[in-house]
Amino acid sequence: MTTGDLELRQLVPRVLSVLVRRGADFATAEDAVQEALTRALSAWKDEVPADPTGWLITVAWRAFLDMTRSDSARRDREVRYETEPPTGAVPGVDDTLQLYFLCAHPDLTPSAAVALTLRAVGGLTTRQIAQAYLVPEATMAQRISRAKRTVSRAGVDRPGDVRTVMRVLYLVFNEGYSGDVDLAAEAIRLTRQLVALVDDPEVHGLLALMLLHHARRRSRTRPDGSIVPLAQQDRSSWDTALIAEGVDIVQAALPRDQLGEYQAQAAIAALHADAPRVEETDWIQIVEWYDELLRFADTSIVRLNRAVAIGEADGAPAGLVALAEVDASVPRHEAVAAYLHEKNGDLELAARLYANAARNAPNLAERDHQTRQAARLNQQLQHRR
Repeated sequence: MTTGDLELRQLVPRVLSVLVRRGADFATAEDAVQEALTRALSAWKDEVPADPTGWLITVAWRAFLDMTRSDSARRDREVRYETEPPTGAVPGVDDTLQLYFLCAHPDLTPSAAVALTLRAVGGLTTRQIAQAYLVPEATMAQRISRAKRTVSRAGVDRPGDVRTVMRVLYLVFNEGYSGDVDLAAEAIRLTRQLVALVDDPEVHGLLALMLLHHARRRSRTRPDGSIVPLAQQDRSSWDTALIAEGVDIVQAALPRDQLGEYQAQAAIAALHADAPRVEETDWIQIVEWYDELLRFADTSIVRLNRAVAIGEADGAPAGLVALAEVDASVPRHEAVAAYLHEKNGDLELAARLYANAARNAPNLAERDHQTRQAARLNQQLQHRR
């Protein structure tokens, strides 16, 4: 959602937080902000107002008043909201992080909290969130509506759960990193705020992890959007300042002896970032950190990445043994198997697996990457014949 160079999505947290501070119930306030955004898309086609935030707050508040007047309980509510507050200068307060805690309300499930935050704070559309969760848009719309009602009924007095907030921030970071909606920088900014508010080594680990991944952003894709694997990335394009900051943060967090999944992931990312060349990567330490990570996050993706690391540290056969412990139906299993079989010298099997991985790819960029991998090996096989 853009009007000229102005991204309306970035104004959502500020506008929503103002309405909530004025006493609006969360569910109706979020609906009112969405209504204001819709009106802005039409009204700002020719000229953006001098004070976009103030314009949105005014329109959203009026929309909120209209919605509350039409509610069955309008008499009680109109006593509270009939008089519109002054619309002068808006205080320079950033309540975005507080909104994250609100959306991480303890009465919400983690998945509902993430979906609600991506919608109400991140500004993603329901369709984009549904695609991220691989569910129908109507299903996600119902989930978000239920979450908004839950927050409105339960009230805003209890603080949210910091672990849920961290999961939300990391999902927002990854959604932004995909290129669909650029939320990565905003997720980093909010995580910096969380670090300042919460004395928790895992929060520091999360920030370090984001910085280390963000440092390689420019090298991850080619100009045509195609994926560049880590081993082929131009390391001279990595942001050394972000890497140094990320390494310093995780090195300060680890000695506190409160290890968690984000610190373990950050340690792995730091080892990759520290290697001047891919051949100098300390794969043995990376495998050890994956073993630590399994204590906190024993997931298929962790085990797949661990199998690759074992294949690099101890050879492809060992990697294939580790891969055999992972359910073959999980996403990316065929891609990892293809890589390890290629590394083991079985090019025909690897080419077939790359082709299968392309057919089952979750997105276009991944499909194209696996298709090119299969084509590359098939070309090599033809030259041998």
